[in-house]
Amino acid sequence: MGKDIEVGAEHGGGKDYQDPPPAPLIDVEELGKWSFYRAIIAEFVATLLFLYVTVLTVIGYKSQSAADQCGGVGILGIAWAFGGMIFVLVYCTAGISGGHINPAVTFGLLLARKVSLVRAVLYMVAQCLGAVCGCGLVKAFQKAYYVRYGGGANELSDGYSTGTGVAAEIIGTFVLVYTVFAATDPKRNARDSHVPVLAPLPIGFAVFMVHLATIPITGTGINPARSFGAAVIYGKDKAWDDQWIFWVGPFVGAAIAAIYHQFVLRAGSSKSFGSFKSSY
Repeated sequence: MGKDIEVGAEHGGGKDYQDPPPAPLIDVEELGKWSFYRAIIAEFVATLLFLYVTVLTVIGYKSQSAADQCGGVGILGIAWAFGGMIFVLVYCTAGISGGHINPAVTFGLLLARKVSLVRAVLYMVAQCLGAVCGCGLVKAFQKAYYVRYGGGANELSDGYSTGTGVAAEIIGTFVLVYTVFAATDPKRNARDSHVPVLAPLPIGFAVFMVHLATIPITGTGINPARSFGAAVIYGKDKAWDDQWIFWVGPFVGAAIAAIYHQFVLRAGSSKSFGSFKSSY
């Protein structure tokens, strides 16, 4: 319980951790740094690998279960593929790009002023391009299965209303982005030295749990790049019919998570939603 008390608070409000300064809206200096472009490349490659492994898992499951209803990895295995890959890729790229691998995560961090607008936009572009390339690899290697079993594209399942699909994406993305904020909170990192090392684990588990809950409803988007890449490569109208759900839902969920964390949980210690005008 002692960790709930900020060290030094009795001496004028001092604290034992330091919040990073809010990121500027436009950071011209980062455009001249190799680390900036290295981070964009890392997001592209990570999202490519993420889509390659996960979509291949989905298609493999559908092809195996078509011949044997008890065959394949099942929904549990698909959820593990998505959650496990996020755990691995966040661990690998966190020190380079922050390990976003998801436009919704990037959007939430932009609202919390953890990244600049320029970085956020280029991250999202890299993530979407990486997703397209990852799905393209799957189609190149297994074209017949890819086309036959839907290309891993997200769509609203029969029996569910559009409102239910949007709500599932909002809540699922809220769980993910809220976990990202909690796992990377500088206050927690300062007081528990093991937290930065373990941060990818709860993020991966959040993805795993959300997939278990929402695969039957929407196939689980919670990542606009994942839905976009699969729809582009699959290329059929059915993949685009509900595409807006997989952008609106995740972005709304990410915004709610950012507001909840910054205004409610970190109120008084964070000025992340202050005016951008003071930053450039």
